[in-house]
Amino acid sequence: MERHSRILKKDKSALIVIDIQERILPVIFESGRVVQNSIKLIKGFRTLNLQVYYTEQYPKGLGPTSSFVKEALESANAVEKLSFSCAGAPGLFDELKAKGVEQVVLCGIESHVCVLQTALDLIAAGFQVQVASDAVSSRREFDYNIALKRMNSNGAEITLTESVLFELLEVCGTDQFKTISKLVK
Repeated sequence: MERHSRILKKDKSALIVIDIQERILPVIFESGRVVQNSIKLIKGFRTLNLQVYYTEQYPKGLGPTSSFVKEALESANAVEKLSFSCAGAPGLFDELKAKGVEQVVLCGIESHVCVLQTALDLIAAGFQVQVASDAVSSRREFDYNIALKRMNSNGAEITLTESVLFELLEVCGTDQFKTISKLVK
């Protein structure tokens, strides 16, 4: 059966966790939702043995990645950046292409700055982008809502954490399905 081209495929997908850092989290709209769903995505991608990357925006000023998120990331190393877009993270887009990634799922903060610019640059670079709307946010709800609309109108798929994970699973009845089902409950 032929599937829709926008459905995520395990052999072509990666996750980028954008700038979920300690010093900015306290002022983020519904930050608990962002952290919780980003962790679900990280653990789900790990369960499926898929690529997970994470960035830190100017860690000297914004601090390290949230300890809760960092724990889920296990031994992954942060890609530090000064640019708002992850396109400015040294070698990140090149590595995605070298590993055959065509579909990129985004989570993190802030929706209207780093997530938005990354989504637009990924699209410009030829990637298909899915933004987990329940795993991104901004300081203000208004900014978050406008960012989702702008990303969507420029070609990004706006989706949900659970949708992402079940698209990647494709079928139920496997050990991976059981693990991911527990994650999303």
